[in-house]
Amino acid sequence: MGRSTKVSGASVPKQATRRQQNIASYLYGVVPGDTKLSRDDRGLGDPAGEVQLVRHGEIAVLMSDVNVDQPLGQPGDFLAYERLLDSVAAKAPVLPFRFGAVMANPEAVVEELLKPFHDEFLGALQELAGQAEYIVKGRYVESAVMGEILAENPEAAGLREAIRGRSEDVTRNERIRLGEIIAAGIEAKRDMDTRMLLDALASHFSTAVVREPTHEQDAVHVAMLAKVDEQRALEKALGRLGERWEGRVNLRLLGPLAPYDFVVAQEQGV
Repeated sequence: MGRSTKVSGASVPKQATRRQQNIASYLYGVVPGDTKLSRDDRGLGDPAGEVQLVRHGEIAVLMSDVNVDQPLGQPGDFLAYERLLDSVAAKAPVLPFRFGAVMANPEAVVEELLKPFHDEFLGALQELAGQAEYIVKGRYVESAVMGEILAENPEAAGLREAIRGRSEDVTRNERIRLGEIIAAGIEAKRDMDTRMLLDALASHFSTAVVREPTHEQDAVHVAMLAKVDEQRALEKALGRLGERWEGRVNLRLLGPLAPYDFVVAQEQGV
């Protein structure tokens, strides 16, 4: 283990040197062995680390050196992790590791991870071939959704009139009840609109996951696994739905991204 080993055309430092410098291997994800990296693909750290491909058989791991004396989670680390994985996902399938996956050295990556789990990783990559994750986020226009709820619920409309122009202290109970009705109303509309979105886009994704809302006025928040070369068709279909919801829901599409919601590589031995 003391000799230098070739990894992706680069010479890996001797293990004694790595230990002296407290250098370990940070893992980003598993990719096909023939994946090509661009000069812009950089890892986390300051300065950003050079990314290597540690190959075995038909698969490889995206890896960069990391100083284990420096805690992970520094400002920008998670963004760098996502930026690299999303960049690769636009051109090749990738199985992301959870943030913070570290192994001792490239040799350990091969012996403890790639060799014993080669076939499982390869099979998962083949299932993902040509696909990436896309996120659809939509947020209600506050005035529009409030107007719908007040028009549909006489109690809410009455409470709205009852508190108009009166102090919060005097109308505390009415305000609490109105807030409960509005929250329930938005939740019901979110469920209905999410089903409508999934139906409208059904032919443009292979599988989907409904994410938890990140804001009280979120209308839809869905992760989809879709073909990268059919992104334009997905955008057009979402645009048609956006036209139907104009003035009611603001929609946006994020992607292509690594398939975080659909597969996370198991860091066996990490």
